[in-house]
Amino acid sequence: MTFGILGNGSWGTAIAKILTDNGHSIYWWNRSEKAIQQIQTRRHNPQYLSSAYFDTALLNLTTDPAEVIIHSDCTVIAIPSAYTAATLLTLDKEIFTDRKIISAIKGILPDQNLLLNDFLNNEFNFPLQNYFAVLGPCHAEEVAAEKLSYLTFSGVDENATHEIAGHFKNDYINTVENNDIYGVQFAAVLKNIYAVGAGIAHGLDYGDNFLSVLIANSADEMAGFLKKSGIRNVEVGSINHASIHHNKQLLSYSNLAMDETEKQIKSGSQKTTNYAASVYLGDLLVTCYSLYSRNRTFGNMIGKGYSVKSAQIEMSMVAEGYNASKCMYMINQSVKAEMPIAETVYKILWQGLNPTEGFNTIEQELV
Repeated sequence: MTFGILGNGSWGTAIAKILTDNGHSIYWWNRSEKAIQQIQTRRHNPQYLSSAYFDTALLNLTTDPAEVIIHSDCTVIAIPSAYTAATLLTLDKEIFTDRKIISAIKGILPDQNLLLNDFLNNEFNFPLQNYFAVLGPCHAEEVAAEKLSYLTFSGVDENATHEIAGHFKNDYINTVENNDIYGVQFAAVLKNIYAVGAGIAHGLDYGDNFLSVLIANSADEMAGFLKKSGIRNVEVGSINHASIHHNKQLLSYSNLAMDETEKQIKSGSQKTTNYAASVYLGDLLVTCYSLYSRNRTFGNMIGKGYSVKSAQIEMSMVAEGYNASKCMYMINQSVKAEMPIAETVYKILWQGLNPTEGFNTIEQELV
């Protein structure tokens, strides 16, 4: 299987390191010809994860995204969600035919309020069976340092998911597999919002005691949204072959995924997934607590009094939780889950709610 990567930020660079460390020759897209020349000359990405060095003989670097896709059986899309649609809409509508896509995006495409798989289906008639998502908990910086990390691969095609995951596994990467495409992607979006909230709390000088309660309630809030969206079995410790819970309010997102999952669960081929697993609770925890977390950093700046714009300029990196907070607020207008924490983060970032006032409200909601 040949791999390509669209995106050369921290996560795209980390994925390139994993694949090339495993001996794969990859096609890798970068907008900047200057950056490509620097990678070829210096053997590392000078802008992101500069400690990760590459065997340049395994790198086919290009500024043309179509070239990457054409030469790859499987393309990893690791572009920040805010810029993904603009990049992909420049491509021929047939370019993804008979190819596989791995989403490494931990956000929702903001102009469309869509997960990547739904956008691809709408614009390219791309089938869910050929779509896979790679999630954490996994910080790119620790991948660069080769600290043991876990990647979760999700796809409705169990055999293909297993094959793809095998190409990423090595001494410092363990892999987990499931078929919970919608659940894991929505969880990845939500955990970024809650990490912004954790950062705001830290910036407002709340302590660890409060933060632990905030994150525990965030996990519960996440589970509530997933349940109302039709995701199954989101209780702590519940990993079994239980029946699927269907909810009509968000089935436009997930009918096909649920149909495939139900077949596999009835056949006993896969376990159901719960939000306490590494891809749910683990990713939430590391994103809320880690100093590597850009969403936590962004929120911390907001809590300390930065405006949204000044925090974005200061960081010079994308915090997915910013756009995600608005997208999830809009999506939840139809789902109608109880989400006071995520809603307060949205109001602070998008409606100018004072962070202190917002968290005074949150204090009354926590249990």
